[in-house]
Amino acid sequence: MTSDQQVVIVGAGPVGMVLALDLASRGVRSTVIERNTAHRAYPKGNTHNCRTMEHYRRLGLADAVRAVGLPPEHPTDVAYLTRLNGYELHRHRMPSAAEKLAEVADQVPEPLHRANQMYVEQVLFDRLLRTEHITCLLGTEFLGFEDTGDGVEVRTRPAGGGPEQVVTGRYLVGCDGSRGMVRRQLGIPYEGGAEELGFLSGLRRSKHLRIPSLIKDVVREPAWQYWLVRPGRIATLITLDARDEFRMSVIQGDADDDEALRAFIDDCVGEHVDVEILGSQDWVAGLALVADRYQHGRVLLCGDAAHLFTPTGGFGMNTGIDDAANLAWKLAADIRGWAGVSLVDSYEAERRPAGQRNTRAAIDLARPVRDIPLAPALDEDSDEGRRARADIAPRLAALKEEFASLGVQLGTRYEGSPIIWPDGTPPPENPYDRYVPTARPGARAPHLWLSPTESLFDVLGPGFTLLRLADRDTDCLVMAAERREIPLTVVDVPLARHLYECDLALIRPDQHVAWRGNELPDSDELLARVTGGVTR
Repeated sequence: MTSDQQVVIVGAGPVGMVLALDLASRGVRSTVIERNTAHRAYPKGNTHNCRTMEHYRRLGLADAVRAVGLPPEHPTDVAYLTRLNGYELHRHRMPSAAEKLAEVADQVPEPLHRANQMYVEQVLFDRLLRTEHITCLLGTEFLGFEDTGDGVEVRTRPAGGGPEQVVTGRYLVGCDGSRGMVRRQLGIPYEGGAEELGFLSGLRRSKHLRIPSLIKDVVREPAWQYWLVRPGRIATLITLDARDEFRMSVIQGDADDDEALRAFIDDCVGEHVDVEILGSQDWVAGLALVADRYQHGRVLLCGDAAHLFTPTGGFGMNTGIDDAANLAWKLAADIRGWAGVSLVDSYEAERRPAGQRNTRAAIDLARPVRDIPLAPALDEDSDEGRRARADIAPRLAALKEEFASLGVQLGTRYEGSPIIWPDGTPPPENPYDRYVPTARPGARAPHLWLSPTESLFDVLGPGFTLLRLADRDTDCLVMAAERREIPLTVVDVPLARHLYECDLALIRPDQHVAWRGNELPDSDELLARVTGGVTR
């Protein structure tokens, strides 16, 4: 049986689901192929960063995502302790979700949200199943594909066995993870490697736990993440629901069976606690891998299929969702007929450098952990122990940059992109730990609030948006867009001129600046450039 869809997506993880939902919002049909019959309820990443939350807002998902995870009033602190009932070495104090939303900054319309990926995946999955234009083939195994030049033919079969079926589409996107078959069939290797980062590198084991008495009877001051730091033993414990569910990460070898794990937990807690072991998963930390290519013909890679991170900073899934936002509008433009011949090809040109920067950032932010001194007396009630704890505290305080990486979250810039019209201005600094707003073409559009509840991003159109920041005649661009059937919205926002430092700015469907200036250039030339060349 052949099903003719426009985009075939392999993998229903968060990246594949967001890609399908973004395409559907643009009227593009997709088929999602997923081996499992539902999302896997195992805890993974816990960070939905500011940029990801902006994408959720654009898709009407932000409120539903914020409704899951930690309760709004729960602290999102990171605490370093010798044991949970032992000495607290340092605490990064972080605002709760409620506090962040009450003090939203001009450039952060959607603050970072702490919610385990398994909870958010359920939100995405529920929306996926009831969204028009999306066909879900659950319990279906991906077998391979053929790129025919003007489309793809994807072979599948039921995961439990059965006859093969073929799904056809204009494009195939592999969102099937680092071990996925799409990248392997293309023969595209990762480049990069692994770095020795002490506790943050090598084989790791995560455990999904239920510990009913921990928060109530042991923890003195709640946090989101607990680092248990003692000589010869380091582990992290993340609270999932602020009640009794946790995700613990240990070095492989410290807790290889259930009995050893229970003893390890008691040692980290400092007293005996009853533990229910809900699941286990092995993984490798310290990686910084980026696929050598993101595209071959009509087949593209997205998310972990394109890059693999060490978890420091929580950049992995978030970078994948930013991939999906970049790719969705380009595929939609091609399918709906207003893309130039090289628009889809620009996906790799823009997103591969972003993957390289973000994987480097994760490694750079992880390196300081490697050098933390773990003195033998660290957890002793002695003068030597007190000196050891006083020595380690400022070193732990210096690690806060990992949890304040706004420059990574919002600072992606598509320098040198073939579909950006540069303005000749020098690039401003782009540090990891703070966001420097700039309307330089290629950057995320600077944000401001139009009212206490209305974001500038809320008034951007589904296609391109021309921000009119001063009184300028824009009829020529509007008419040129109509001739080319390019969706264009014109929005008057004189209040934003100081941010954009120009009279006009053209914003792409993914909220990045395509062009800015005081006078429009030739309209056909501008539109051809930002949509990938001469239209088909």
